[in-house]
Amino acid sequence: MSKLFFRYGAMNSGKSTAMLQVAHNYEERDQRVVLIKSSVDTKGNDQIISRLGVTRTADVLLSPGQDLRAALRECGTESGRSIACVLVDEAQFLTREQVYQLGEVTDSLDIPVLTYGLRTDFRGEPFEGSKYLLAWSDNLRELKAICHCGAKATMVIRLDESGNPVKEGSQVEIGGNDRYVSLCRRHFKALLT
Repeated sequence: MSKLFFRYGAMNSGKSTAMLQVAHNYEERDQRVVLIKSSVDTKGNDQIISRLGVTRTADVLLSPGQDLRAALRECGTESGRSIACVLVDEAQFLTREQVYQLGEVTDSLDIPVLTYGLRTDFRGEPFEGSKYLLAWSDNLRELKAICHCGAKATMVIRLDESGNPVKEGSQVEIGGNDRYVSLCRRHFKALLT
């Protein structure tokens, strides 16, 4: 039976790298995967970018209001080959409805769905997609990142142009190592107080 998986971690935990490795493993066995990326993540446009330098074009660039099942149906009819696995990058940007639709894909179509994303934003608040993936996934796995102190990093802090922690602002602001730093909870709290 197929399942809905959520692989989560802080920035620099290797989420996209792990996802691209899974895609490679399926394709090495001549199995078709569909790679989905949220259009909210404008970094690289339709490219899934690993910090190790590996990139790949997403099959579906999913907007927040888009029906995920319809997008997959379109992918399924394009090649004539059945879909063996669905992989979702930046899953924190999914809506509640899209997470529900992913559950439908695995429950009704018997296709495994593996999602990868952050749990929380720079304030420690859950993203909508992550909240429902944590609640509804059949399998959860944390991918680990390391804080500067050597402890496991579970939080992410946003920095301004001067390198100071940002305490307010929009939940979504796309950036890399220049804007975000992964921290353990202790150092995250110390910077926010």
